Amino acid sequence: MNEMWKFSVPGIPDELFSRGTVPMTREEIRVITLSKARLGPGMTVWDVGSGTGSIAVEAALMTPGGKFWAVERSAGGCRLIRENSARFGAGSVQVVEGEAPEALVPLPRPNRVIIGGSGGRLGDILEVVEKRILPAGRVVVNAVTLETLAGALDFFGDRWQTEVVQVSVNRSVKMGSSRLMKAGNPVYVISAWERGEDLGG
Repeated sequence: MNEMWKFSVPGIPDELFSRGTVPMTREEIRVITLSKARLGPGMTVWDVGSGTGSIAVEAALMTPGGKFWAVERSAGGCRLIRENSARFGAGSVQVVEGEAPEALVPLPRPNRVIIGGSGGRLGDILEVVEKRILPAGRVVVNAVTLETLAGALDFFGDRWQTEVVQVSVNRSVKMGSSRLMKAGNPVYVISAWERGEDLGG
């Protein structure tokens, strides 16, 4: 909660973020992603393929004492993450300019990992995540292609418990004196947690 976002609920409007041409997780998808991450005070969170940093920033505002590592390979994206972190007063967000999975290796072990972009290296990224995530950890992968969805589920296999939610968001747009609903691309939100942990883990 700060001057830019004075509410205690998630869902910062997209237009409040600096965006440029860098991909950003849209508001409604962001809300569901954060709910599936089950964040808690003091957690260490990796936001892989952070883009504009919208997830890392909003997660930081929701998580007292948390530490957030926004990993992004593009210089333009890193600049936007820093700008958005400053705009919303999210001082706990640390920007890591580099490509995953290599950029993940020196980071502190996470309680939660959110993957918004993988650059075609999802399997390699998840291998590092599986080795380094702390006990009772959770992973959330956002997929816009069937290949990414299949790759995530294939990796998690029977070693992890998984849940998949398909989210389709339609928004009203003004067309002359009328309003029409414009459909966004469906997004698959894949949640995974260690087998044996309950849903509250």
